[in-house]
Amino acid sequence: MNRIKMTTPIVEMDGDEMTRVLWRWIKQLLIEPYVDLRTEYYDLGLPERDRTDDAVTTAAAEATRRLGVAVKCATITPNAQRVEEYGLKKMWKSPNGTIRRILDGTVFREPILIEGITPYLPGWRKPVVLARHAYGDVYNAVECRVRAGQTAYLVVEDKDGEVSRLKVHGFDGDGIVQGMHNLDGSIASFARSCFGYALERRLPVWFGAKDTISKIYDHRFKDIFDEVYRSEYAEKFAGAGIEYLYTLIDDAVARVVRSEGGVLWACKNYDGDVMSDMVATACGSLGMMSSVLVSPDGKYEYEAAHGTVTRHYYKYLKGEETSTNSVATIWAWSGALRKRGELDGNTALADFADRLERAVVDAISSGCMTGDLVPLFRREGVQARKLSSRAFLQEVAARL
Repeated sequence: MNRIKMTTPIVEMDGDEMTRVLWRWIKQLLIEPYVDLRTEYYDLGLPERDRTDDAVTTAAAEATRRLGVAVKCATITPNAQRVEEYGLKKMWKSPNGTIRRILDGTVFREPILIEGITPYLPGWRKPVVLARHAYGDVYNAVECRVRAGQTAYLVVEDKDGEVSRLKVHGFDGDGIVQGMHNLDGSIASFARSCFGYALERRLPVWFGAKDTISKIYDHRFKDIFDEVYRSEYAEKFAGAGIEYLYTLIDDAVARVVRSEGGVLWACKNYDGDVMSDMVATACGSLGMMSSVLVSPDGKYEYEAAHGTVTRHYYKYLKGEETSTNSVATIWAWSGALRKRGELDGNTALADFADRLERAVVDAISSGCMTGDLVPLFRREGVQARKLSSRAFLQEVAARL
């Protein structure tokens, strides 16, 4: 069989645990039989990150800036327990946070809706597209322990010395302190990404923050969004018949839950991290959410918006069968291959990505799925059938 040729490689970032196993199977069963796959490979598994002092993560992000398209497997962000389990040198930072800091831009996440999979919120008849700011906040924060009797200050200096000093807190007992930052330019890029994507999809934009409490930090997000909208997008939105709404984050949550979907929900970095999992779960599973990081200069990194499925990995190591949802990881590969095809004018590659997704949709809507989806499946005349992790991929391969 003549496999589809690629003219430009994509950056491949391998990951950890059960998703690393699925990663290998997806390539073997669904991609390599049909595509002469060209990738620039980076092992972002936790042992390799530890061995290289996390330099491999930076190298992968820089490669994405160079080649323009990347696909990333889920990775572990280690806590104290993981440091002991893997014998790490330190608690390395989130690789996603590092990559997002280097690429900047916005993460767009959208539920993968398939006939027969009933959302937990039945009022959601259209996808809720979540746009997550990909820079700063808690993911690039500086933090430390503070002892009783110590005082923490927020100090700003310029080249001539101290400009301002604000007391954070005088500690009567032991405690903790954290300093966060963001950039006007990054916030403005986030706003333009949201408004531009919404115009393409004809979706209203809802943005929520907490400016009533955070009267400078969050208020700056609100002001920049308003400035960008009024100066660059208000007339375009009016012509497209869509709207932009700013509201408090708690009100935004209530509005989204009550809605029928069909909205682009813009969130700050941490809010987007949490709310994307809520949206994905409400639509069926964390394994049913597409995710792409889009940088301001048009670089793309596709990933699965969930963890490494540790519990299933421990079962796999014992030789036990698992039924792990691989849909989001497949969508990461299909998204990257489609974008590579579009950028290179490689129609065959882009068409293959479409066929791969259709094969997945056809398998699930026909009743063949992993265990997490079985309780949600409702389709007249079709009985749900629970498949193992590999058997599901084989079912998709048969339909390809």
